Amino acid sequence: MLALYITLTTSLLVGAVFLHLLPRLGKRGQEWSENLCYAPAIDLFLSYFMLLPLLVGFLVQKGMGLGIGLASELSALWLWILFHELIHREHWQEAKIHRTNSRIIGGWRNHLAVWITALAIPVFWVVRFAEILVYPPLTQLVKLPKYNAKDWVNVSRHKFSGLIGYDLIWCLYCDWMTGVWSLGTEMLRNVESFWCPIRFYSDKKCANCQIDFPDIENGWISSDGTMQDVEKLLTQKYANVQNCSWFGHGDRDTPHD
Repeated sequence: MLALYITLTTSLLVGAVFLHLLPRLGKRGQEWSENLCYAPAIDLFLSYFMLLPLLVGFLVQKGMGLGIGLASELSALWLWILFHELIHREHWQEAKIHRTNSRIIGGWRNHLAVWITALAIPVFWVVRFAEILVYPPLTQLVKLPKYNAKDWVNVSRHKFSGLIGYDLIWCLYCDWMTGVWSLGTEMLRNVESFWCPIRFYSDKKCANCQIDFPDIENGWISSDGTMQDVEKLLTQKYANVQNCSWFGHGDRDTPHD
């Protein structure tokens, strides 16, 4: 059990060191390092840090192995935070996100709250897998528009001056999950408008959802409409088009042959 923990933790730390050394290996290393910040490469290296330890742990020691895998991830994370802040100790006295928020709302509340957000990580992985496995067949079957995932799923906040250690790792988490969620929302806009362009009976729900689903106010049939209205709308929006995209999608501004 201890050997598995040490092996997994060491492997994670070696991976972190590799990521830090890669951009220092000349122009080619810088290119590779930059590519790792974008999908699909980022999916692979995040899987190495977040999923592989759990998988290896489970294969070696089943349920106990999952706990060991998680413990190794947390240990490697904290060691990285400590070393990263030590290496960049010249920034210690500068402004910090966690220090500022702790002063505003209280230290233990702030830190507990931010760690609670980590419980959502599995949700974002499920969304990402759906983007990779579920949505692509729809682009072939019913002509939903294709997306370049790298435009959404990427990280760049590590380039922000003075962002180190504890603040950096949480900003990178937000960077990644925001892109994953936004891409998923964009895909859902196509799904909703294609298969059920009907406003909700609840005006409150319509108001709450229209930010993420603008077609609610820009095309969906009223809840007191008829199926003939729906049929007419679908024919108008999707007959003789290259992509069956949601009504406000950018490709609808581009004329097709």
